[in-house]
Amino acid sequence: MDHLDRLEAESIYILREAYKHFGKLGMLWSIGKDSTVMLWLAQKAFFGNCPFPLIHVDTKRKIPEMIEFRDEVAKKYNLNLIVHTNWDAINSGMGPEKGRLECCKALKSEGLQQVIDKYKFEGLIVGIRRDEEGSRSKERVFSERNAESEWDYTDQPPELWDQFKTDFKKGNHIRIHPLLGWNEIDIWEYIKRENIPVVSLYFAKDGKRYRSLGCAPCTSPITSNASNLDEIIEELKNTNETERSGRAQDKADPHALEKLRKHGYM
Repeated sequence: MDHLDRLEAESIYILREAYKHFGKLGMLWSIGKDSTVMLWLAQKAFFGNCPFPLIHVDTKRKIPEMIEFRDEVAKKYNLNLIVHTNWDAINSGMGPEKGRLECCKALKSEGLQQVIDKYKFEGLIVGIRRDEEGSRSKERVFSERNAESEWDYTDQPPELWDQFKTDFKKGNHIRIHPLLGWNEIDIWEYIKRENIPVVSLYFAKDGKRYRSLGCAPCTSPITSNASNLDEIIEELKNTNETERSGRAQDKADPHALEKLRKHGYM
């Protein structure tokens, strides 16, 4: 069993444990590389079918290629896809010009909570990784929130020797993180090995490519000539740039993601 085999086996184990121990679950799908790998793993874990509805919180500001990819994949794999938009915020004129953190909170965090409340989800499966950003390194595989999805990152139980806590207070909300122990290169090497489809925006065109995907006004491409999987992997082995260097909300406030995630963000 090689490194990718071990990561795959652990993620499949986590997905099956979540299915066994928790009630109604949904799986967040941002359309990016990580959540698409997570979808692939879920299909492997459950013999070709994903037993969880996929949730895309659509801010109506995504790059068009992302939406095209979402719809193509959902149709190809016959996915149960929930697409939700916080129209109250959109119709009130919410956008990045109101403040990037305020915009993320309204369109993403509040939009996600609306989905949780509407469909009565007890937990969400999320494709975050510890190496991507500082506040995510504080997460646990099975991470407890209160009923409003608020996260107390100062009070996290230990997860020693892969012994995961799965008994939580009734009424609280659980986030499950099957990719927490993966890193960015692991993701791309797995995509290459498994031939997983990803959005074309990740591959360089005219000297630019996206390394992290988000809303169009807040996400910038990086300078790159990596136009295939081998070139992306090699580029990542030789860069000092952070993965989220193109995300504007991180530049607006170095603690932006921690503040957002404390109040329910992905």
